Amino acid sequence: MQYGAFRMSMSSVNPDRVESPRRPLRRLARELIALVLVKIVLLTLIWWVAIAPYARPDTRPVAMQQWLAPASSSSTPHTDSP
Repeated sequence: MQYGAFRMSMSSVNPDRVESPRRPLRRLARELIALVLVKIVLLTLIWWVAIAPYARPDTRPVAMQQWLAPASSSSTPHTDSP
């Protein structure tokens, strides 16, 4: 009898008034995607403001060769004895 009363009370609920639960995983996925996009935009803006204005170093092979080459002996006197 107790089971019948429970069943009857459940069937008397109007199905139009019961809201279907929103899909929490979809909402979470949208929030995470939005968060990632906002972070990408923020990091891009920081890069354009803070890093992009600085000149890039010359990394051509000729420039590296000049940078790593030993100093010429004519520019500094070299003596072996004190």
